[in-house]
Amino acid sequence: ANLNHANIVSVYDWGQDGETSFIVMEYIDGRSVRELIRARGRLDDLQVAGIGSEIAAALASAHAAGVVHRDIKPANVLISSSNQVKVTDFGIARAGTGGTELTRTGSVMGTATYFSPEQAQGAQPDPRSDLYSLGIVLYEMVAGRPPFSGENPVSIAYKQVHDQPQPLNQLVPDIPRPF
Repeated sequence: ANLNHANIVSVYDWGQDGETSFIVMEYIDGRSVRELIRARGRLDDLQVAGIGSEIAAALASAHAAGVVHRDIKPANVLISSSNQVKVTDFGIARAGTGGTELTRTGSVMGTATYFSPEQAQGAQPDPRSDLYSLGIVLYEMVAGRPPFSGENPVSIAYKQVHDQPQPLNQLVPDIPRPF
């Protein structure tokens, strides 16, 4: 709730009603990057660069505040009807200093498809983990699919640690080359 950045969904209030916890957040009229990828397949290069830079700005702000998101994925990035990019769902975030957990003990670690190798191996994630996950999201926006898939989360996590993704230029032959 203390994070205040144009690319992070604002949290206005939180609390508990009996056994049910709740969060009151900014309403975003739009759709997720997951929905965009499903509707369009791969996104165009300028759109990928724009969305990616705004996610990176949100993460830079969170990391500067000592918060690691731990679940960066297309479903947690919203695009408003005015094309504003908003990172949401800091529900499993962890304070980066001192290992302070911002969520309950035993909560989910994230989504295996977007895990960093250290998350897949059970190590503590840090800001680099979020950047790795951002790389996976960028890959998926360019290719239309994530770099690793499998029958279950364990097999995907194994691939995150042991395999190399297929180079994007093999999947998208017209991908722009660096200058």
